[in-house]
Amino acid sequence: MSNVKKFATQTAIYGVSTIIARLLNFILTPIYVRLYAAKVYGIFTYLYSWASMLNAVLAFGMETTFFRYQNKYEDDKEKVYSNTFIAVASAAFIFLLFTVFFVDDIAAWMQHGKDVNSDFARYVKYFIYILVADALAVIPFAKLRADGRPTRYATIKLINIFTFIGLNFLFLYLIPYLIKSNGPGAELLAGWYKPKWIGYVFISNLTASLITLLFLVPELLKLKLRYDGKLIKEMLLYSMPVLVANISFIINENLDKILLGNLLPKEISQQEVGIYGACCKLAIFLSIFIQAFRLGAEPFFFSHSKNKNAKETYARIMNYFVIAVCLIFIALVVNIDILKYFIKGNEAQRAIYWSGLRVVPILLFGYVSLGIYMNLSIWYKLSDQTRFGLYISGIGALLTIVLNVIFIPQYSYMASAWISLIAYATMMVLSYWMGHKNYPIPYNLKKNITYLIASVILVFISFVLFNRNIYIGNGLLLLFVIITFYMERKDLKVILGLK
Repeated sequence: MSNVKKFATQTAIYGVSTIIARLLNFILTPIYVRLYAAKVYGIFTYLYSWASMLNAVLAFGMETTFFRYQNKYEDDKEKVYSNTFIAVASAAFIFLLFTVFFVDDIAAWMQHGKDVNSDFARYVKYFIYILVADALAVIPFAKLRADGRPTRYATIKLINIFTFIGLNFLFLYLIPYLIKSNGPGAELLAGWYKPKWIGYVFISNLTASLITLLFLVPELLKLKLRYDGKLIKEMLLYSMPVLVANISFIINENLDKILLGNLLPKEISQQEVGIYGACCKLAIFLSIFIQAFRLGAEPFFFSHSKNKNAKETYARIMNYFVIAVCLIFIALVVNIDILKYFIKGNEAQRAIYWSGLRVVPILLFGYVSLGIYMNLSIWYKLSDQTRFGLYISGIGALLTIVLNVIFIPQYSYMASAWISLIAYATMMVLSYWMGHKNYPIPYNLKKNITYLIASVILVFISFVLFNRNIYIGNGLLLLFVIITFYMERKDLKVILGLK
């Protein structure tokens, strides 16, 4: 049980910084939907969906590979650090070389061959630089996690988000206020400032990414750049399936928003993307927990893999993880009529944004399935069978692509939400089935399924039968908490040191 407590402590450290950073970022969502019509917010969602996909390509699966090879080459960790960075930096440089000179062509392709809007081309250029800067930071951040330095990791992440938010407020509120009130420098500012230009959001992001790199200079200076072709080849063979799996995951996460923009009639496409993108933001709290779990879990699972009782520890962690995600799932859905005010927009846009709330429970249970899949996926990473990650994620991506293409034209973003759930649930089931055959871990399947079914039933009762009644919903949440506490009371006493 001490190993579980250690894992919980590590996850909590990363989790606090992740929660603070994501919540601060979440503050921007109601600002964006208030300032920008759903159609304009659709551009924001569309470009960030592409950025998420390309981030996975540029990271090249090397983050997971770094943790694995730090564990395998304990006597020469510096060589692993240097060579993983060389691989990622090389990919980033090649990407920069083949994109920055063709910005107009890329923008035209993204806009389906229409006349290229000069602003849109500028947005694309900003994103190219953002992607390169973020790629260069991947391995230094991984090293901080591997070295057990969560405080420095958290500090730099928070500096990034504070910079991003601060610049957003500067461009979207302070400068317009100075111009309107004829404050200091108003005439100069008015000469170049574009009111409600969404490009300022991307400039803020780029600046924050560059400042993050500056704060990672101490980690970058530790690089000895000892190129080892044999080691890089070995790591690439390990990381290639991880890369494809990551790309498949990003496809599942973001391609629906891109396809919505492409497959729906042009007069409604950007608005539908904006509605869907805004409602997806309401799943942020569950997403935060899953991200915090991953940050703590990956280095812990690899470092703990040689322990005699490792598999039993993984199974116990899964039990607590399922309980936690089910609890968050129910809590978010039963309080959706409070959370919806984060995406209320202005009075004219409010009904438009809120029309998409029905997708939130579907998206949330998709995230529950994704979180369990991420927990389960440790089996193929630990056993060096990463090809299975490729197979599983590839099937999920195929489902996402084919089903979205078939159903989006008729059902719009409702199809995307259901397909996201289907893809993640399929990946979860396949990972358990393959893992049970190739690297069996004694998960308590009966208990975990019981919690999942109970959470779905309670959400259905609250959201559908009682039409989102907040009092009945929170009563059901309290009932779930009481029953769960009773069922888990023995283990909880041990974890809390009461027994």
